[in-house]
Amino acid sequence: MRASLLQIDVDEAESVDARRQRVASLVRRQTASDLVILPELWTTGAFAYESFGTEAESLDGPTYEVMAKAASDAGVWLHAGSIPERVTGGGLYNTSLVFSPSGDLAATYRKIHRFGFDKGEAVLMGAGSELVTVRLPETTVGLATCYDLRFPELFRGLVDAGAETLVVSAGWPERRRSHWTLLAQARAVEDQAYVLACGTAGAHAGVPQAGHSIVVNPWGEVLAEAGGGEEVLTVEFDPSKVGATREQFPALKDRLLGVATPRR
Repeated sequence: MRASLLQIDVDEAESVDARRQRVASLVRRQTASDLVILPELWTTGAFAYESFGTEAESLDGPTYEVMAKAASDAGVWLHAGSIPERVTGGGLYNTSLVFSPSGDLAATYRKIHRFGFDKGEAVLMGAGSELVTVRLPETTVGLATCYDLRFPELFRGLVDAGAETLVVSAGWPERRRSHWTLLAQARAVEDQAYVLACGTAGAHAGVPQAGHSIVVNPWGEVLAEAGGGEEVLTVEFDPSKVGATREQFPALKDRLLGVATPRR
């Protein structure tokens, strides 16, 4: 497979509409890729809390429309990052959208672990409750968002649901960049899966972003890593190596705690 991670610079001087069109143009250029991944809350900025309410939209809103067409135009699977989703009744969620190469909405994922402790996203947005996987022709993808990366039980659940490739869409701060790299490699090693983690560049509400989007193989080896600025990180990887790794070093078979009940 060929994947492109679009590490977007969320420039606060740029309007949300202008950014949607710019990002859609970047997506349309990735025709040689099978999968394109965008970061978390790239329309607003993950730390621009005051914008969540004003820029929130429904799942069939403007970001949906622009990204569905971009996926169709490029003929790619598109993880369109996440948006502040407003639901009936006015509640907000941090929701990821995944489109098929025909532009159909293939999956949505509401972020389960909200960052901020007693402020910001943690109090402004509701928590998702469902693990989400998407079956691509070459691999099953498990979805996670930013702060989720710190919670290994979520990724174990995705593996139990069949995930072989773990996609993390994020707006990770620069001051904790070492954690970003460490945790991406840890999730790959312990789950014997590919990790494709896409972050933002620039600064959100004065919070510098880590950038350094990263692709890690099932042995924890870094296949590709971006720098700190806006960048398209493209990498080729072989999903069949997940099964081979799990067979060669069958650590997952030795799990004793928290093992999912086999499906019948």
